[in-house]
Amino acid sequence: MSIICGLPLLECVYCLACARWAWKRLLHTGSHDSENWGVATAEEFEPVPRLCRMILAVYEDDLRHPIWDPPGGYGINPDCVILRRTYEDTRGHAPPYLIYLDHDNADIVLAIRGLNLAKESDYAVLLDNKLGQKKFDGGYVHNGLLKAAVCVLDAECEVLRELVEKYPNYTLTFSGHSLGSGVAALLTMVVVHNRDKLGNIDRKRIRCYAIAPARCMSLNLAVRYADVINSVVLQDDFLPRTATPLQDIFKSLFCLPCLLCLRCMRDTCIPEEQKLKDPRRLYAPGRLYHIVERKPFRMGKFPPVVRTAVPVDGRFEHIVLSCNVTSDHAIIWIQREAQRALDLMLEKDRIMEIPAKQRMERQQTLEREHSQEYKAALKRAVTLAVPHAYSPSSYGTFDEQHENPSSTSGEASLGTPSPPRKGRRRESWDELIERLFDKDESGHMVLRKS
Repeated sequence: MSIICGLPLLECVYCLACARWAWKRLLHTGSHDSENWGVATAEEFEPVPRLCRMILAVYEDDLRHPIWDPPGGYGINPDCVILRRTYEDTRGHAPPYLIYLDHDNADIVLAIRGLNLAKESDYAVLLDNKLGQKKFDGGYVHNGLLKAAVCVLDAECEVLRELVEKYPNYTLTFSGHSLGSGVAALLTMVVVHNRDKLGNIDRKRIRCYAIAPARCMSLNLAVRYADVINSVVLQDDFLPRTATPLQDIFKSLFCLPCLLCLRCMRDTCIPEEQKLKDPRRLYAPGRLYHIVERKPFRMGKFPPVVRTAVPVDGRFEHIVLSCNVTSDHAIIWIQREAQRALDLMLEKDRIMEIPAKQRMERQQTLEREHSQEYKAALKRAVTLAVPHAYSPSSYGTFDEQHENPSSTSGEASLGTPSPPRKGRRRESWDELIERLFDKDESGHMVLRKS
């Protein structure tokens, strides 16, 4: 009798949950995520279309005889391509990539392609992960993507070091799309932690642009590395908003709408404070650039606007119910809309007739504003009690937060380096390689199977 009486109560609870989910989801659009962010400038957004074209170039077999060209071409001189790696070269442990020496922009670029639906090895990289399986620098990261990043750096370390030392005024840029964006973001973290492997390169010379990024690192890492990692999201793209572990998505690929709907309902009912305090929950990395081209309850596209911020709470938390969630993930559309947005920025600057001196002053002001926004995000993370959220040291490396016996609120001190806990030390590069790799019969290093 009690079971029969309990059924209507369960049905009511379920209906209320569904109604709350529908109310929040149907009224939520992609433009809402960044409505309070600032507008990006042409100087900071300039590399994005160019790097998108370089990622697209990885798909070509022969850059001298390309099968297809995006509007405006790839903008790549084949003679400046230092090397290219295919699936055969990486043995499927990482997606294909290329290293390009961009003399026009004083940049050394390592571009990584996105997911290949026909390659089982790409799925293996994504499926090699469990919630909270891999800890790195006081936070959590995607295990398979970290292994792929270490594989790339171990293979190209000598080449990158020679280029960095030969061109001391060039920046070192890592870029990737989708699967490659996660590899590029974690590769940047590994490089920052092992700058001695690249001739003690200055942290300011390192940067990353993750296009349509996967959620690959915990919130404390996503905020702390916002000074070197940038993520670019087009309107309603589903991947940066998908909070579910990536392996669950691709195991249920043929029932993706059902899976996303169930996960979306579950995340809707979880309090925001609980999400922020979960140290294992993964997020899109770094500073975010959101390309907005559609407005709620409006038909058609509008001139794209790029908004940017280093958010802590409200960091692309909710999937958007839109027919564009998959098309906005395509690299070709991101490249086109990013180029349109950049052209509009440059056209506005030409109309305003900004002199060269004023442009330089604006660039310096932008750098100061980014630095202040970065520090404000770190303080915000501490205020929200995000696990291991504290300021970086002045040396560009991070240690685990030292527990202060006199502190009862759990807040970390800001602006000063935190000493490491006793008995702990930073893992060396050789130890990381030894832990992630094994040697085969021929003596070559191969990724250790989980």
